[in-house]
Amino acid sequence: MSVSFIPSPDVAVVLNALLDILERRSQNNETRTTQPRIIKVVLTDLHLPNYFSQTDPTARIIANEQLQILERANLIHLNWIPGETGHLLQSITLSKTEHATRNNELFHLLSRTPIANNRTRLESLLLADKFRFQDDWRARAINTILNQLKAERSPAPFSLTDSNLTLDLLAVLQALPTLTTETPYRVFSVRVFNDSKRFEVIKSQLVTLARLGNPEWKRIPAEEVLRELNLVANPSYIHLSGDWQFITDSGEIFNLEGFTPSIGFPAAQTSSLQSVCAESVLCIENLTTFHQYVNRYTGTHVNNGTRNISSRSAAERTHDAILCTFGNPSPAIRRILRLLPEITPIYLWSDLDYGGFNILSQLRRYVSEKIQPYLMDIETLEANIPCARPLTPSDRTNLKRLLLRPELHDMRSVIEHLLKRGLKLEQEGVENF
Repeated sequence: MSVSFIPSPDVAVVLNALLDILERRSQNNETRTTQPRIIKVVLTDLHLPNYFSQTDPTARIIANEQLQILERANLIHLNWIPGETGHLLQSITLSKTEHATRNNELFHLLSRTPIANNRTRLESLLLADKFRFQDDWRARAINTILNQLKAERSPAPFSLTDSNLTLDLLAVLQALPTLTTETPYRVFSVRVFNDSKRFEVIKSQLVTLARLGNPEWKRIPAEEVLRELNLVANPSYIHLSGDWQFITDSGEIFNLEGFTPSIGFPAAQTSSLQSVCAESVLCIENLTTFHQYVNRYTGTHVNNGTRNISSRSAAERTHDAILCTFGNPSPAIRRILRLLPEITPIYLWSDLDYGGFNILSQLRRYVSEKIQPYLMDIETLEANIPCARPLTPSDRTNLKRLLLRPELHDMRSVIEHLLKRGLKLEQEGVENF
């Protein structure tokens, strides 16, 4: 027996509630058990003010008539409140879940697409575009989503119901390799969607995908994940100080030593650089400490027209060129450091915590294994104990992970000391630098 009517608002709420339970159980593989549980909704648990109205019975009469038609079609079973048969329903149960054809009639009645169909459609879309992605994080992310679909798990950040979101995310993935320099979100959005605001809506889904494809990005902020993809809210600048010399592809030479105390160099312009020169380089993680260091050790004065840079004591190292990584080093910063001659000494001063040692790990892997730490030792921690802070459980877990990284083998004693002391130290807490 087929049914053909437009469900009343109350009937639509009831049927959608039943199908929601059905699809949740299907997604959790509960329907594959030998004895599937009964799918039932209690009407008082649903929002049905019109059905239980004490002043106007019209909505209840229409709902009861429609639900009884569905019961006669063996699609649902009605349970009436004792003594109120034909008047007030207590609960409604769905026919056994193995009767897929019957349940499909309910989907059709509600103009609702079964999740299984949406799952198949999404899988087809991903498989059709998968070949476009080489063996990089994008391919790994898509494979993860496909595996989730096969296991009937959530395909987030893709949507089973919003095909536009899926198509837009795939369009973004295809466009990412074209970004060779930092690109503002709105500019990228216009290029891909001809809409300056569309990317803003889906950027969090892109971050989720990126983290699925590259586990290293799981522990850095969303803004830094996007920066790794050359996407930024606004054009950024790299804070530099000291004797830097940049040479562009066209042969232009930029000597930065005349800019005091520091200069902001456009990150986008790093793509035009052919080589970088400096006697030695100190990378500083935090901007506040960068400015403190610059003001203390590269303060300049003019004597008879000659520029002099104040030198540090013999016991301290002099760094002619200083750079602020602003947290994890961006692709533009890593490019500057890679353009330096191999013999140029590079040092990193970061917080004595997971984030600081993780930055050292990144620089050694992506720039040079010869990069050395600066003021990232046991002595620095012990000399500034009053400014140290206790490690959180998350800090401990992350620091222990760092002990397994081969590029940090020389830092294991320091990391183990932090764990033993249960402390961490930010750059701002170091008094003598």
